[in-house]
Amino acid sequence: MLKALAAAQEAAVCTPLCRVSLTRKESGPSGLRFRMPVLTVHAGDLLIDSVENELHAVFFMAVFMTWWLLYFALGALTGLFSGMLGIGGGLMMTPVLALMFSAQGFSSGEVLHLALGTSMCTIIFTSFSSMRAHHKHRAVLWRVVAALAPGILIGTGLGTLFAAQVPTRPLSIFFTVFVCLIAIQMIADLKPKALRELPGVAGLGSVGMGIGALSCFVAIGGGSLTVPFLLWCNVQIRQAIGTSAAVGFPIAIGGTLGYIYNGWELSSTHSALPPGSLGFVYLPAVLCLASASMICAPFGASLAHRLPVTVLKRIFAAILVLLAAKMVWSLFQ
Repeated sequence: MLKALAAAQEAAVCTPLCRVSLTRKESGPSGLRFRMPVLTVHAGDLLIDSVENELHAVFFMAVFMTWWLLYFALGALTGLFSGMLGIGGGLMMTPVLALMFSAQGFSSGEVLHLALGTSMCTIIFTSFSSMRAHHKHRAVLWRVVAALAPGILIGTGLGTLFAAQVPTRPLSIFFTVFVCLIAIQMIADLKPKALRELPGVAGLGSVGMGIGALSCFVAIGGGSLTVPFLLWCNVQIRQAIGTSAAVGFPIAIGGTLGYIYNGWELSSTHSALPPGSLGFVYLPAVLCLASASMICAPFGASLAHRLPVTVLKRIFAAILVLLAAKMVWSLFQ
């Protein structure tokens, strides 16, 4: 009897009660696939999935936190340059966002549209802050803003409608050409001569339509277009910059609504856009970009009085051209 018990005990000790195996499994949301290590524990006939689920949760949390930090860093850098050089951040945000979205595995056919819409939405917050600051210094010609605004809203609506129909590659070429022209203007410090007076309400409305349409094509607040026009119309530089800052707000509002509307069907069906998208606006990126840029813009403004702004403008223009060229290169690969 004792021998039988001893034999049974030895068999129980020597027989493996559990087996651990490590395999690989493809996992992730649509458009973002990862090869994940999967730890599977077999205990008799039971399959324990808790370890696998915890590994997935930790991995995806680390990935998403990394991208959120990168969005925040981009917003901080954009806000710093915007405050320091007095320019909008759309020209810098758009190519970097396009590269980041591509790296995350978002649909290549919608990457640039998503970057444009996200940049436009971010400009709502930065332009509102800038508009308030210039208004306090009485540098905004509200009569001109009121005349330009209706045309701007119409122009942004038409511009986003057309931009949504343009494939990514031709749109990226147009963006790069525009960036190169702005870079030349910044490097050469070109300013138009005052040759005429401001047109009437109808004339300003037509100009606003053109500024709105072109601005939403390249996701800018319109400063690079509005300021030269106002200087050409004999408006003082201080008022031209302040009025341009105020004009950027309706441009951003109209452009954002246009990109939301034109990308609504894609975001609602989740066929091509990532979760968290509202039309062609990626909300997680907007949250990080807007908060960081609004925090860092005042620091940039204070640095403007200590650093050689002209040299920095030229360096920034060269960076813009390189970023745009890199974006085009990556989209054509």
